[in-house]
Amino acid sequence: MRKIKHPTIEQLELTDIMYALADPTRLEIVALLANSGRKLTCGEINLNRPKSSMSHHFKILRSAGLVETLIEGTEHMNSLRFNEVEQKYPGVLNSVLKATKKL
Repeated sequence: MRKIKHPTIEQLELTDIMYALADPTRLEIVALLANSGRKLTCGEINLNRPKSSMSHHFKILRSAGLVETLIEGTEHMNSLRFNEVEQKYPGVLNSVLKATKKL
């Protein structure tokens, strides 16, 4: 079983987070994860985009430190690293998620 690498909280950079959130698809993924209140499989995040496109978006979200993906059996379970991001950059995710509800 392969393990997916995630940056530590010390490695999180605000510029990477903002870059990741600048894309509407990635912003939608983050909002879905935040509103779900639980881990979601890649299949549960159906945005009518090709699998390769979704894989690319998840890679960027993971690299920025916004999403954690754990492999459980054959499923890739995704969760928002909300508390970790908010710990390092207080208010960033709250503000972004609040703004998405107004769109």
